[in-house]
Amino acid sequence: MPAAEDAVAVEEPAERPEARLERAVRAAEQALIEYEIAVETFRVEVDNFSRLHHQKLGPMYTRLDELDARIAEAVAARTGDPEDIRKADEARARVMPMPGVEELFHGWMDGDGLFPEAAAMLTDQPVRPPQRVRPSDEARKLYRELARKAHPDLAQEEAERARREEFITRVNAAYARGDEALLRELAAEWAAGPAPKEQGPTPSEELYARLEWLAQRKEMLTLVAKDLEESAIGAMLRIAPDDPDRLLDEIAEQLLAQVAAREAELAALLG
Repeated sequence: MPAAEDAVAVEEPAERPEARLERAVRAAEQALIEYEIAVETFRVEVDNFSRLHHQKLGPMYTRLDELDARIAEAVAARTGDPEDIRKADEARARVMPMPGVEELFHGWMDGDGLFPEAAAMLTDQPVRPPQRVRPSDEARKLYRELARKAHPDLAQEEAERARREEFITRVNAAYARGDEALLRELAAEWAAGPAPKEQGPTPSEELYARLEWLAQRKEMLTLVAKDLEESAIGAMLRIAPDDPDRLLDEIAEQLLAQVAAREAELAALLG
């Protein structure tokens, strides 16, 4: 009976203990960058929507407060009841005071006089529509690409980190304004700049410290995201994330209806 040769299993070299830790750190870094991009994108949307909300609906809320105060005062004048008088005083206290001339025209005038938008409003002419609530899809794409490539957390040396932080600051400012052209310029600038150095293996202690820092950063961003989502503006924006202008139009219609109802109620009290 011929002898059978035993198969010899070739053992693969054991993986270094640090290798898995290194992979975990790299994965955590990339996940954190993506999360930061998402949080910053939402923060810009909330800030822009908040400004537009105040610009478009602020006067309506002010008008409603004024009508509520005048209605309460009319009721108090008619009844003379101390409780009605107290309610009237409270309603009047909630009304925003009339701004002074400097406040009223702050942001409306330059060295040559009124801005075109202000002049149009005072002469009942069409006003230029406000800036977009959200940056364009292309601007968002450019921002995400730049944030992934130039994020300071990818640097290993302090000088490179400082360079990236300065660059990302400019990227964030351009994205907040929705400046697609500037984002393209920044993308070309980054492509022409010095190539980032390859990351080499680091001691286990540094990797563990890095993971701990990443976890703390993720916790902080989670709190920021939670505050944004639970804010009044953030909650409104989540209702119609793809068409916030429509949401503002719907709210404006509701407020106009409330204003009309208050005016009719006041007219009845005074008539």
